[in-house]
Amino acid sequence: MTMSISQQRKTAEAVVAAFNRMDVEAVISHRSPDCVRQFLPLSMGLKDQNNTTYFNSLINLRAIFHNFYLTINDLVEDRDARRICLSLNARADTMAGEYVNEYMWLLDFDESGTKIRRSKEFSDTVMERDFFPKLKAAMEKQQAGQANGKAEVAKEF
Repeated sequence: MTMSISQQRKTAEAVVAAFNRMDVEAVISHRSPDCVRQFLPLSMGLKDQNNTTYFNSLINLRAIFHNFYLTINDLVEDRDARRICLSLNARADTMAGEYVNEYMWLLDFDESGTKIRRSKEFSDTVMERDFFPKLKAAMEKQQAGQANGKAEVAKEF
């Protein structure tokens, strides 16, 4: 017996494809208006994000992460509960070097399967702890260099 691919699975795969294109508008388009993204574990101390804060976060990340790519390692679906769990690997290039991370996404869908109502995102906390301070330092160094360059140009005129 062959089961057809559910709409919620198509939606989950479309979200991953949108991330791989860094198409922020497409990522958000698959979320219900009241969708909330929750970061786990709670010990990371990150606040939940509504669509507006999530959109802004993704816009900022799009400028920092180049060649971003998600790979689905595993997908478990509970059609009756309208839920999908994804195990993913992420990879990108940044000014602080290669970004490699692991995620576990738990996505709850509306009745149509076309919109994500709630997203719980587990992330590798060691990567979060060790990589993001290096990235922040590299960005601050670049911004300081750009500010100094602008000051030098201004002196010439």
